[in-house]
Formats: sequence, C-alpha cells, structure tokens
Amino acid sequence: MSETTSDTVRQFTVAEDDDGIRLDRWFKRNLPQIGFATISRWARTGQVRVDGKRARPEDRLTAGQVLRVPPGGKPSGKKPRQRRELTADDIAEAKAMVIRETRTAIVLNKPPGLATQGGSKTTRHVDGLLDAFVEDEDTPRPRLVHRLDKDTSGVLLIARTPGSAAAYSKRFSGRTARKVYWALVAGVPEVAQGTIDAPLAKQPGTGGEKMHVDEENGQPAKTRFRVVDRAGHKAAWVELEPLTGRTHQLRVHMAAIGHPIVGDGKYGGQDAFLTGSVSRKMHLHARRLIIAEPGGKGTARNTGGGKLDVTADLPPHFAASMEAIGFDPARSDAAPMRDEAPERTPAQKKQAARQHAKQYRKDRRGERRSRATSKTTAKKKAKGKPKGRR
Repeated sequence: MSETTSDTVRQFTVAEDDDGIRLDRWFKRNLPQIGFATISRWARTGQVRVDGKRARPEDRLTAGQVLRVPPGGKPSGKKPRQRRELTADDIAEAKAMVIRETRTAIVLNKPPGLATQGGSKTTRHVDGLLDAFVEDEDTPRPRLVHRLDKDTSGVLLIARTPGSAAAYSKRFSGRTARKVYWALVAGVPEVAQGTIDAPLAKQPGTGGEKMHVDEENGQPAKTRFRVVDRAGHKAAWVELEPLTGRTHQLRVHMAAIGHPIVGDGKYGGQDAFLTGSVSRKMHLHARRLIIAEPGGKGTARNTGGGKLDVTADLPPHFAASMEAIGFDPARSDAAPMRDEAPERTPAQKKQAARQHAKQYRKDRRGERRSRATSKTTAKKKAKGKPKGRR
C-alpha cells in the first residue's frame, strides 16, 4: 500500500481498527498518496465500491466489508512519512520506558526532562522515539494520545493504531479517563480535601508559555486534591486529579492556593524550593491512569475491551525526596481519592430512570395533596370567622 498508483484493480478488507470511519478517511489512513479529488471522482463514477455497491466519500465502513479500488489514481502531492532512523541507544531508551503493552496501547513511564513532542528548540522527545515500536512496513506507527509537561514524569499512553488513537482520544476529551497525579507542595493546604475551580488563560506577554488564573476570560479548569500526608508546616504530599485538561493546570492551581509544587520555580518562584536534601527538580508525577480500552468489533467506537489500569513508579529524585521527608508511598494507593462506582449496564440505567420517574410522580402527588389540604383548611377557617361591620 506504499505505492502511489497501480495498474490493476485492488481489493481490501476493512480491518476492525477501521470500523466506523468514513470512506475518505480510510483512504487517508491506508492509501494516503491518493488525493481526495481522485477519491471523489471514483465515487461519482461508481469505480470505488464497497461489497460491490457504489459508495460515497462520507459513507461509514464496517469491519469485514470488501473495498474495491480501481487502478491508477492521482497522487495527493503528500510524501509518505519516512521512518526515523534510530540508534541502538534510542531503541533501548524507548523500550526501557514501557510498563504495559496491550493489543491497542503501549503505556510508558516517561522520565522527567524528556519532552513529549518536539518544538523549535526540542529535538529529543518521546514522539521521536516511537519508531522503535514499528517492526515492519505493515506495522502502523504508534501515536501519542495525550501529553505530559517536559519536567513531569509518569504514565503516558501511546495508541498502537489510528483507530485505537481515535478511541482513546475520545475518552480523554469526554473526561471518562481518570488521571491521578502525585505532587509534593510547599506548605500544607488549610483543608485536607477539596476542589480548585479557577479558570485559566495564557498570560499576556509570555508567548503562550505561561498560564494564569483569569476569572473573566479564562477557560473553565477544575482540579480535585487530597492531602495524603504532611511534614509539619513545611511540606505536604498531595494527590491531584484534573477534572479538565488545561495547559499547566495542576501547577497553576496549586500555586494559586499558595502551595506551589516543589521544584516549580516557573509558577512558585523561590517559595517552590525546600531546603535540605529535597531535590530542586519538579515533584509532579502522573502516578495512575484508568481508561476503558477499545475492543471487539468496532475498535474505534466500542468500549467493550475492559479497563486499562496502570501505575507508574516514581522517578529517583521524587522517591528520594519522599524518603528524606518520611512519606510512605503505600498510603496513597491504599486509600484512593474517591470511590469508583461500577459502570451500569443499559438495563440498570433504564431501571434507575424508571425509579427516578416513579419517585418524582410520588413526590408530586404529595405536593398536590398538601396544597389541597391547605386550601380546605383555609376555607374552614374563613367560614368560622365573624363577619365584619358594614
């Protein structure tokens, strides 16, 4: 499928990973060299067919269907992506980060100091190492699903295929993925547990690299936090769960309540650094990720693949700081921030809805009876009152 054109009619069976996608999207994934104009012309003239029937670019495909692609095809003008040449050390570094592999995902424990993606001055990053997981030309290149700041360590989910990437991205955007972070913060929050609700926006004059709380123009941002342990009034170990996904959200929120993350000089200034043997590096770690895996027929849409629950070990500097302060890592994992309610089946949801409607009608009947009783009582009182003088 790497060739631009062909002199013969080709037939492809739609894979499970492509179930549910549009026909034009299928071409973009599997035959990216063929331009959209060509695909549209083929569809208009009936040359491209699905299970022998005419198809339109916007039609959705189903796993197992047979796609007929005519010979030829005008190139889209885009060059196929070339695999990055990695050294033996690069491959070893990428493989060393792996903490879990499934049919749809590769889960990494990203070390602090390694960027997730490249930039104008960033040439070494996780995205650049993903070719280490491409075994041959028929293996799709894994894709990033979410990101971590360069100095934040921990769980980073990589999707194996375009279909699983779409499914996982939908879970992150739909807020059904649960992310739990550990952090050491300067000082101790006044309340042991709560939610920080503070809108965030890019800070003017910083080139978009720094965020700040902006009650008027900021985007909604919420973070749930819990103090797991404290060291007097000096520092606290907190568990953080972002309920939204804004840039630098956890860092800005903790600094906003007066307890910056240890090592975060960008938002906490000198107050973010502790004396003694505590490292000056960032102490923010993506400890755990709980997310539904796509599975079965309709990989891109189905949530029947079970749950992926992964925990990442602390980086050396964070673990050393925990030990120096006297915090026991077992305390957090043994007491999760909030109970996880089991997912209800469709039948259970319908039953709950019926119960809610039944209770609502019952309450309404009580209100009507109460009003009727009140009116009757008022009438009786009115009859018993002496008439006034005229």
